[in-house]
Amino acid sequence: MPQKKYKTFHPHRDGLLVRLAKFLAHGGVASRRMAEKIVGAGRVTVGGEVERDPARDVGEGDEVRVDGSLVGTEPREVWAVNKPAGVVSTAREPGSRPAVVGLVDSAVRLYPVGRLDADSTGLLLLTNDGELANRLTHPRYEVPKTYRIELRRPPSEADLRRLATGVDLDDGPTAPAEVRRLGECQIEIVLREGRNRQVRRMTEAVGNEVAALRRVSFGPVELGDLPEGGARRLTADEVAKLWEDAGP
Repeated sequence: MPQKKYKTFHPHRDGLLVRLAKFLAHGGVASRRMAEKIVGAGRVTVGGEVERDPARDVGEGDEVRVDGSLVGTEPREVWAVNKPAGVVSTAREPGSRPAVVGLVDSAVRLYPVGRLDADSTGLLLLTNDGELANRLTHPRYEVPKTYRIELRRPPSEADLRRLATGVDLDDGPTAPAEVRRLGECQIEIVLREGRNRQVRRMTEAVGNEVAALRRVSFGPVELGDLPEGGARRLTADEVAKLWEDAGP
């Protein structure tokens, strides 16, 4: 498969320096966290020399390459996708299951903002803006995500209070959440943290089980009437509101 070609990226018009991982994130290579791993794996060169320090300062005039290709700038895009069940929340899938990026018709290199497990459905954001993705998923900024859940059994009021105040998981207690009953077995949960399979583990902690899970909002962006498997590019106003939710 031919390597992706990047145009030279010069974000520092005034000669300012920026850390290498951030430089890569702004260049559309990956999120900042993933960029740190890419650097650590020895896949990045600066001025022709392999660089393994993601905190290394780079700036205008530095030749930065990933796997031999110049890091480049792409137009910033953010997409909303209504992920169907069975589609995985990755940029590519080595197995037989389809990857969520395949639902978007875009020429830029997109990757998911956080994840939904393969069995879950609903709103997933995709972007090539590594800084925005980092802000939206970092627990410090507490960006709310809303889920609609169908449970196997009707939850008691005590169960709902436990979910709202926090339950103990193997990676520590959960933060307070907003929980409301929608029907006999249907509830809505608003989380401001994003642990792996958190909603499913929370319901198991109160002796119940998720039958179906759908994310209906991420910060100010709502799923709305976007059809299953559909995708739409966010407007400039919607992206600006995402930045507002992600803090200064």
